[in-house]
Amino acid sequence: MDYTSGQSVHDQPMSSRLRHPLIAVAATLVLTVPWIATFVSYGGYGTVHPGENIAPVLAVLVGGLGVLGAAFLLAWAAEIAEKDVPRAFAIAVLAVLAVAPEYAVDALYAWEAGTGSSEAANLAVANMTGANRILIGIGWSGIALFSIYRAKQSSDPAVDHRKGFLADVVTLDRDISLEITFLLAATAYAFFVPFLGGIGPLDTLVLVGLYLVYLLVIIRGDVEESEEHVGVPAYFQRFPKVPRVLVVLFGFAFSGAMIFTAVHPFAEGLELVGLQYGVPKFFMVQWLAPLASESPELIVVAYLVNKARTTAGFNALISSKLNQWTLLIGTLAVVYSISAGAIGTLPFDSKQAAEIWITAAQSFFAIAILANFEISTREAVALLALFATQVAAEFYVIQAYSESAATEISMAILYAYTAVYVVLGIGLFIMRRDSISVLFERTVSTARAALEGDPTRTDHAD
Repeated sequence: MDYTSGQSVHDQPMSSRLRHPLIAVAATLVLTVPWIATFVSYGGYGTVHPGENIAPVLAVLVGGLGVLGAAFLLAWAAEIAEKDVPRAFAIAVLAVLAVAPEYAVDALYAWEAGTGSSEAANLAVANMTGANRILIGIGWSGIALFSIYRAKQSSDPAVDHRKGFLADVVTLDRDISLEITFLLAATAYAFFVPFLGGIGPLDTLVLVGLYLVYLLVIIRGDVEESEEHVGVPAYFQRFPKVPRVLVVLFGFAFSGAMIFTAVHPFAEGLELVGLQYGVPKFFMVQWLAPLASESPELIVVAYLVNKARTTAGFNALISSKLNQWTLLIGTLAVVYSISAGAIGTLPFDSKQAAEIWITAAQSFFAIAILANFEISTREAVALLALFATQVAAEFYVIQAYSESAATEISMAILYAYTAVYVVLGIGLFIMRRDSISVLFERTVSTARAALEGDPTRTDHAD
């Protein structure tokens, strides 16, 4: 049967048959075949090494195709799951799986640090801060701009066109207040991490604890009435519950495995290609590798926005930032301690302390932007411009100066941008203090209703 009209597929025109959801699924699975073949032929996980047994460009090609196919499968699985679990939980699972490669890369550096490598410890922090800043500087800003651009061509209920210079805004679902508040709490704590001499057990306890409390609240939430879906999600949502759940589990498991195994060779291949053009290793680890590992998340969100599901896309981005800013930081100390054979603190130098501060400051400013549940074109451009100019300035410095001088100048740049982010964030929080009250009230109401099992949990005041 056709999944929308109720007619037999054989009674449909050829063009309709070619648009059948299973054709899309099959085409997406084909994208993953080159990586699966490479993975199997080289002997499994950890055996594909760009520059050693596979050409870097080939690793980028097959790994990139695998990541692209897996990202679509992951997005479909999350949308199908919304029929049976709270949407926030489905999006949280999507976010964790989409950024799993970032966890894998950072865990590798933390493990090497546990064996005594001080360079690896600094690389772990650099990779983590780079990934978090990319998620906001490119992810949040880029998706907001893409949403506004797309809405000029087709209708998007999340985009509000307003008069004025770059005044159009993306409006967010107010139910995202829970994620924003938890992200604000994690951000406030992150400012103190450098004062503790490294990332240690206390950071694990606080940050992982925050995320577990967040999960507890959303798991106990009600299953909302699912948005009307089309295409692949709509087709599988019409399945009986058991087959539908099996499809979701397969989608999560398969896409998660693909992303986990393919992104590391993909990132390594990109690094080697970059090194061939004179890009320093540290810069590659902090920026290019995280950009590669964040690509599944960005692809998923772009897909959702293209379907006019901008709200779900932004929810996924905010959820990703929350789990990276809590679980990713908190688990670094765990991996380090396991590798070292004793409970310990992952150390880092003063340069990485500055990286953590600017990352926390950027997060603070971004949260202030979302405090009124909107992000305008101006604000998205500001996020992107601040991120891009800081990265460009640091790249120029490391290219133009000796290592010792470059480090000193880079730290000055980091402190300057940290101050700018904090001042702008404080200004926005003061201007939007009424919105902050609404944000906190909704968070408390949502948490209390979920934990007490109140069926009227969604009836918040605006």
